Amino acid sequence: MTPPIYLDYNATTPVDQHVLKEMLPWFTERFGNAASRTHLYGWEAADAVADARQQVAKLIGATEKEIIFTSGATESNNLALKGAYEAAGAERRHIITVVTEHKAVLDACQHLEALGAEITYLTAAPDGLINLRQIEQALRPDTLLVSVMYANNEIGVIQPIADIGALCRANGVFFHTDATQAAGKITVGVEYDCVDLLSLSAHKLYGPKGVGALFVRKGTNLTAQLDGGRHERGLRSGTLNVPGIVGFGKACRLAAATMPTERERLKTLRDQLEKEILETVADVRINGNQEKRLPQTTNLSFEGVDGEALLMAFNRIAVSNGSACTSALVEPSYVLKALGVPDDLAHASVRFSLGRFTTEEEIAETIQHVQEVVARLRA
Repeated sequence: MTPPIYLDYNATTPVDQHVLKEMLPWFTERFGNAASRTHLYGWEAADAVADARQQVAKLIGATEKEIIFTSGATESNNLALKGAYEAAGAERRHIITVVTEHKAVLDACQHLEALGAEITYLTAAPDGLINLRQIEQALRPDTLLVSVMYANNEIGVIQPIADIGALCRANGVFFHTDATQAAGKITVGVEYDCVDLLSLSAHKLYGPKGVGALFVRKGTNLTAQLDGGRHERGLRSGTLNVPGIVGFGKACRLAAATMPTERERLKTLRDQLEKEILETVADVRINGNQEKRLPQTTNLSFEGVDGEALLMAFNRIAVSNGSACTSALVEPSYVLKALGVPDDLAHASVRFSLGRFTTEEEIAETIQHVQEVVARLRA
């Protein structure tokens, strides 16, 4: 059976063969614990981790001392929000975020609310963007932190991160951004963006699952969420996943090298997919801002089609109708609902996310498949 065309790169990416090759020796031949500093095996592992840390830092314009390795962006988000809250004094209990954030941020905020935090949830405009005025009006003397996703995982909308960061810095407020979907796809710079805390995950940029990082700017106080060993500058205890970290570093290096050309290639393919579907299939709408968005993502709503039937009928393509973390839910996308998309349209919305191995031929076949499926279902 021929596998479907994979167009769900925002959910996860395949490990690049160059990344896998870099990782393999660290499972068997060079299996040392990076915390073992008394023999060659440990020294080799520690050096490999240090090299990977530099590569991850370089991708986002940070220094290696500001990179904390974690199990992924979910842990990074939790460490950033919970760690900052626990480290703050009683007079800094207010956090600002957005209703369209990833559940790893929203659920962490709900956890903090139960501990006494006050959370302001900003509402995005119908195109998915928020504006500075909203944040400015929400700031209070006791505001500790603002958390705004760099680029949305469902609709690809890119928020005005640099402007938000500058506003936060001017008001003495920490700024956290979940850059999981942005890093390696568009230019991300923690200095230019005035970011204090930034979350990453390797499996979104052709690295392995189960490894990520948190950028922690010097002077940003966090309380560790895992105790036992005081690894990673005392912020994240646990034996380091050396093969995964090595793969993460290699993935960042590849992403940095290929980003300029890959960004344009994917935008061209994405635009072709959108254009031909909109021209040949009636009553289709694009969700989210069409200018300020990731180059490889489009989210389309198909009017007059049952959403569940639509996804079941798309048997030649692998796509999704929302975040991979919430795909088990029967409710329509909370992101689209927050933008004012009616339930029936939100149910009949599909995210197409392209990636490094997407070809022109696959896009052409996808367009034809969408045309056939929607026509059949509407009939």
